[in-house]
Amino acid sequence: MITLHHLNNSRSQRILWLLEELGLDYDIALYQRDSETQLAPPELKAVHPLGKSPVITDGERTVAESGAIIDYLVRTHGNGRFRPAPDSEDFLDYEHWLHFAEGSAMLPFLMGLYAGRLGEAAEPLWPRIFSEMDNHLSYMENALGHRAYFVGDDLTGADVQLTFVLEAADANGLLDNYPNLKRYLAAMQARDAYRRAIERGGPYALGTRS
Repeated sequence: MITLHHLNNSRSQRILWLLEELGLDYDIALYQRDSETQLAPPELKAVHPLGKSPVITDGERTVAESGAIIDYLVRTHGNGRFRPAPDSEDFLDYEHWLHFAEGSAMLPFLMGLYAGRLGEAAEPLWPRIFSEMDNHLSYMENALGHRAYFVGDDLTGADVQLTFVLEAADANGLLDNYPNLKRYLAAMQARDAYRRAIERGGPYALGTRS
């Protein structure tokens, strides 16, 4: 049995969504952020030394990091779904987008999150932060175009990864100038499996600059 160690308002929401898309039986171990620091509780360190979420256990296996978890679930339980065939033309693009989400796109949003807590001291940082946000969102906007998915003609693990980035952008009111991404995010959030994940995981709201 798979157990998702699920932290509220975190990247683990994307894993919960994928588990619903896969139609797997799974358990949820729920953790709540500290109300003052917004950090994960120390109990998560008993699951993985980093004490962060997402992390899953599957039998004797413990898997951390969003991209690694998505790759593991799709390879192990996907039955050929949710990724292109490894020998296909689309597979390199799939791997690119799967890792781009956390390797590049999330960094300026994390910088913005922490800078927002510094008040006026962070003002010199905002031009560079917003420039990098625009750089990554423009890249995604143009790459997606009018297509339904980032890779191929069906949902893949890369879409699950990238949707969290767009939710972070939307929480900061940054998607209005990116109509392709705004349309795409609405379509992802309208999926039945996405909605089931929200129902099962509880309230889900990412923070904003304010």
